[in-house]
Amino acid sequence: MAVAAKSKSQQSEVIATNRRARFDYEILESFEAGIALLGPEVKSLRLGRANLSDAYATVRNGQALLVHLHISPYEQAGRENPDPRRDRRLLLHRREIRRLAGQLAERGLTLVPLRLYWKKGRAKVELGLARGKRRYDKREAIRSRETDRELARAIGARRRGRT
Repeated sequence: MAVAAKSKSQQSEVIATNRRARFDYEILESFEAGIALLGPEVKSLRLGRANLSDAYATVRNGQALLVHLHISPYEQAGRENPDPRRDRRLLLHRREIRRLAGQLAERGLTLVPLRLYWKKGRAKVELGLARGKRRYDKREAIRSRETDRELARAIGARRRGRT
């Protein structure tokens, strides 16, 4: 049975990822949102020029906003370029925004962007509802990752020994 390959427009192409977020935060829930962008920002994203490192999302005046997402200026746009770190509106349903506002009001929760990607020609952001990790949680994550690696290495060595 042949499987039809997805066309280029239907594949999701990752623009930027926030690798630090999964280390610094415990992700409780993740979901997708669109972003309201201007023309030069879209052109710059097509070139992969975005930085999610210190970005976060918030709810203000009934609108979800992505704050401190850095999209580098597009050179050919000239004076049309907006501020690279401007607040950008997230495109979510009103009921989703209300639910998020309630959860963000809860102590210790924050909304962090995990990755920025294209989906069917539109820029999307994967947001994670997260709780900050303590230092000992981070140490435990590193320790478990190292034991998993050692275990995988031992299993690989054992398989190679048999064959």
